[in-house]
Amino acid sequence: MVVLQVGKPAPKFKMDAVLPDKTFGTVSLEELISGQKWTVLFFYPMDFTFVCPTEITSMSDYYEDFHDLDAEVIGVSTDTVYTHLAWINTDRDKNGIGPLQYPLAADHNQQVARKYGVLVEEEGIALRGLFIINPQGELQYQVVHHQNIGRDVEEVLRVLQALQTGKLCPANWRPGEETL
Repeated sequence: MVVLQVGKPAPKFKMDAVLPDKTFGTVSLEELISGQKWTVLFFYPMDFTFVCPTEITSMSDYYEDFHDLDAEVIGVSTDTVYTHLAWINTDRDKNGIGPLQYPLAADHNQQVARKYGVLVEEEGIALRGLFIINPQGELQYQVVHHQNIGRDVEEVLRVLQALQTGKLCPANWRPGEETL
C-alpha cells in the first residue's frame, strides 16, 4: 500500500510525454527540482472522455498564471503518448483538447499512478489526483476527486499561492489578503 504524506518527499518520476510543441520527450521530477520549479502534477482517468478535457483545457488556459508563479504543470494518464498526441491533434469542438501549454505524460505502465496512490488497479486507470510539489521535492498538497468531478483550476492556483507565502493562511484566504 502506498503511503503519501504531505511534508515528506514526493515520489520521483520520469515519464514519456507529449510536449507543448507536439513532439515526444520526457518529464521528470528531478529535472523540475533542479530548475527550482514548483510542480503541479495532476492525474486524470483517460483520453477521449467527457470530464477530462474540461480539466485539461482549463489547466492549459490558465498556464501563464502557473508559469508566473514558477510552477510547471504536468497532466498524466495511463494512456500512451500516441493516444495523447491523437487527442491533442483533435479540435476541442470534436471532443479533442487541441494544443496545450504543458506536457501530457504517459504512465502506460501505471507505476507513477501507483506510487501516488491514485491507480484504480482493476481498471488500470488513475483517479483525479492533484499534487503540488515544492522546488525541494517535498509534497505540499494532495487531493483526489471522484472520476465524475472536475477540479477547479482557480482553486489550484489559490492553494499554490498560499503555499508560496510560507505563512499561515486562514480559511477562504485569497491572494493579496493578510496572512496570520
